[in-house]
Amino acid sequence: MTTEPGGRERPTGGPADLRTLMAAFPTGVSVVTATGRDGTLRGMTCTSLCSVSLDPPVLLVCLRRGSPTLAAVVDSGLFAVNLLHAQARSTAELFASGAQDRFERVVWQAGEGAAGPHLTHSSHTVADCLVINAQAVGDHTVVLGRVDTVTPVLDRRPLLYGLRRYASWPGIALSPVES
Repeated sequence: MTTEPGGRERPTGGPADLRTLMAAFPTGVSVVTATGRDGTLRGMTCTSLCSVSLDPPVLLVCLRRGSPTLAAVVDSGLFAVNLLHAQARSTAELFASGAQDRFERVVWQAGEGAAGPHLTHSSHTVADCLVINAQAVGDHTVVLGRVDTVTPVLDRRPLLYGLRRYASWPGIALSPVES
């Protein structure tokens, strides 16, 4: 507890408390990919993803400072967000592991106009983005990207992560969102 001016006490917390909070917040799983200046493919698992605006279409991703993927994103000004499907847990774990041969162990393609490698067997949808801003915040960098292309890849349920484990959307059939 910390005592504030006026004598009021408030609880104090630290990074472990934030991890506990965020572990209780289930989210989708993505892999952010980019190509470095030297042509090296880069990618990392990312659950810090959200939409910022529809017009123009902008996504926000948070990438660990010092990561080769962040360097490739900033240097190239481009990145792809691969939304993983429920059967792609091994891909999420691979891209979170730091393994140097990760792109040799997954199926991917980077056709003309791709902002980064598309993980074609692991993703249900891919967004190609142009970096419009990057801001360091603590041990991560917040990257805003204008979405130029959205490509549906496979009609599968999304991979989810929460409570420190992977899961998929429950139910038998996917139904379209109604307006």
